Amino acid sequence: MLISSRTLAEYRAMFELTDADLAGAILDCAAGGSSFVAELGDRAEAVATDPAYERPVEELARVLRSDRSQCVKMTVDHGNEFVWDWYGTPERRDQLRQEAAERFLADRAARPERYRPASLPELPFADDAFDLVLCSHLLFTWAGPLDRAWHAAAITELIRVSRGEVRLYPLVHRGAGDPVPFLGELAEEVRAAGHRWTERAVDFRFQRRAGVMAVITK
Repeated sequence: MLISSRTLAEYRAMFELTDADLAGAILDCAAGGSSFVAELGDRAEAVATDPAYERPVEELARVLRSDRSQCVKMTVDHGNEFVWDWYGTPERRDQLRQEAAERFLADRAARPERYRPASLPELPFADDAFDLVLCSHLLFTWAGPLDRAWHAAAITELIRVSRGEVRLYPLVHRGAGDPVPFLGELAEEVRAAGHRWTERAVDFRFQRRAGVMAVITK
């Protein structure tokens, strides 16, 4: 799986984040090389988690450069499935990736306690630890290698560590953005467990079919 870097501006658009959303305890799960926590600084009690954080900073820097190239190749291979309204140009998107990676690497070196190595579906946090849990480009994006049972366990774990909301984006496969056949079943299981699952259109769209996020209210 790719380790990608995204900015706070992208997170705001993907998850419809307001200033009020960014005021509490926040978990960025499967954060990769994103600069979300770095850019928030001390404005929020934000923590990022990713299995890649087991690696030293120097190795992560090399991986991020390599994976950035693979992301560029994917947009070429599936060119008709991407829209550039939000980014403007491929060059601008790549520039944001580079800036996010640099901020992430600097912050991980300066504040390592904010970056916890962990993998879904098991997270090293207490029940109800976060006001808001964000997960981008993992669930559903990788619904090929990660099956339905994994997704169900991952969603259960994200809900466990939340005391407010879990927001998931996008809700389609990577690349061409094909629909995920078990998405509706998982939504019904969340509702049957007593939580609220809603799907909301967002202003951010890069994959042509990916303009919707899921919001789970505990």
